[in-house]
Amino acid sequence: MELLLQWFPLLFLMVIAGALGGALAGMLGVGGGIVYVPALDLLFSLIGVESDVSMHAAVATSLAIIVPTSISSSLAHHKRDSVDLDIVRLWGPTILLGSIIGVVAASQLKGSILSLGFGMMTFFVAMNMLLPNQKITFFKRYSSPSHGIAVPFGLGGFSSMLGIGGGTFTVPILTMMDRSIHRAVGTAAAFGLLISLPGALSFVISGWGDNRMPIASLGYVNLIALVIMAPVTVLAASMGAMGAHRLEQRQLRLLFGFCLFVISIRMIFKTFLT
Repeated sequence: MELLLQWFPLLFLMVIAGALGGALAGMLGVGGGIVYVPALDLLFSLIGVESDVSMHAAVATSLAIIVPTSISSSLAHHKRDSVDLDIVRLWGPTILLGSIIGVVAASQLKGSILSLGFGMMTFFVAMNMLLPNQKITFFKRYSSPSHGIAVPFGLGGFSSMLGIGGGTFTVPILTMMDRSIHRAVGTAAAFGLLISLPGALSFVISGWGDNRMPIASLGYVNLIALVIMAPVTVLAASMGAMGAHRLEQRQLRLLFGFCLFVISIRMIFKTFLT
């Protein structure tokens, strides 16, 4: 009983984070990682995991949770014809490769570097979404050879490195390619599976045998957090996808940008306070 009371606040945090992340995944196509990573990093720190390892565990577990979330979210958007299958076919293989390379790079970095990278990238993306002028079209001609390789490889690499489903970067880039925000969100949800599955498996391998990890961990993936949060995120993602189609494009952009801004500030401060 004493052990249950000790763990109850942490289990409650997992459920809340899973619900919020799942809702954002369905509504914004972000995979939920922008919520999972900071929440899991805090959770692992509270149970005594070393700060350098807690960020790796947070990133890896976030990717594992995103696997079922992205499936649920992308299917919900596909039913509403909001997934650009042409881009998925064009970019999919390169995103998959980038995801694996991103994990290899992340496993060699300190946790503080991952925190800073997470914070800075989400900050710049948030500013792009919050600015009133949305006529930026850097990636409009995505079929050019450089964009066909560099952009999706970067999406897969940075996303797996930071434990996110790819929507954090994919949604702004697709909107800069003249895709509507709803179609960008749906396509980003589909990319989430291509990023999260190979990313999570790679983190299992790279973290195998690390005795600094908490109990019930496979490599850097914690199974307790996965089992508790994944079912909640799947349910919340489906509800979030329905909510996305009730909002106007500008409302969705503002909500997306605000969420990213709050998360980015927290992760940047964490880097300099540890």
